[in-house]
Amino acid sequence: MFNIQKCAVIGCGFVGATTAFSLMQSGLFSEMVLIDVNRKKAEGEAMDLTHGLPFLSPMQIYAGDYRDLYDASLIVITAGAGQKPGETRTDLVHRNVEIFRTIVNQIVAYTRDAILLVVSNPVDVLTYAALKMSGYPPNRVIGSGTVLDTARLKHLVGEHLGVDSRNVHTFIIGEHGDSELPVWSSANVSGIDLGHFCDICATCGGDPDALQPLFAQVRDSAYHIIEAKGATYYAIALAVTRIAASIVRDENSVLPVSTLVDGHYGLQDVCLGLPAIVGRDGVREVLEIPLNDREFTCLRASADKMKQIIAELGSLALC
Repeated sequence: MFNIQKCAVIGCGFVGATTAFSLMQSGLFSEMVLIDVNRKKAEGEAMDLTHGLPFLSPMQIYAGDYRDLYDASLIVITAGAGQKPGETRTDLVHRNVEIFRTIVNQIVAYTRDAILLVVSNPVDVLTYAALKMSGYPPNRVIGSGTVLDTARLKHLVGEHLGVDSRNVHTFIIGEHGDSELPVWSSANVSGIDLGHFCDICATCGGDPDALQPLFAQVRDSAYHIIEAKGATYYAIALAVTRIAASIVRDENSVLPVSTLVDGHYGLQDVCLGLPAIVGRDGVREVLEIPLNDREFTCLRASADKMKQIIAELGSLALC
């Protein structure tokens, strides 16, 4: 039996520590355990976080080990080798699959009831690896997917159009990486078709295709941030907290998380970022939103890229 108000963060690097900080501030949990291969690092992060609790809701935060996962409802996995300047997310795959094997084997030794939320990159391949290694049902193995990419696009479009980014509704889907794609065909601003909005507000010269360069900024933003400061962590921590909120509060929010694709768009046996209803039991349903022909072709290409990487890893690497 799990405790819905208990979570764990595995990996206390930049992303893990910032995620723990964001989760602490959210008020979603009353207990959080931090696990890292460097126990002293986890202890230091826990101590630093607890010193801020007088400003927030009461919470138990501590460094622990895998035995402490037995009743956690949500396990956030951020551990893994970091992406280096000039390195793609998929370049990380072989190093991080081996790290994941150790982590997942220890998780399943103590719990089979939690939801696994994979954040480490390449997130889609590692979500698939965690699914195969754990034997968990697909609805309870989730990747952060393109939740952050979608937020980045909403921010840039809102800034360009001069509207609140929360009123911009669109998705980036597919791989969290170079083959991801924006779904412009159904994009809208508070229900107003994006093309029509551009026309009536005289932005983009009435041509929504003029927004395409914004997507290039989204796709390449992680590379620029890593080049400038070494790692990305603030926005992804907030994305994780958003996913966690939908799970703990059973919101059934629609979020483009990475999840197993089983027949959607004619695709099989691959994890990709697609809009899904996320609630207390994880992914309740993957939504097959309308795509135009170009978007459909790009999604198939993105899926083929992920399947090729999985095939290169081989079945033995994922068991």
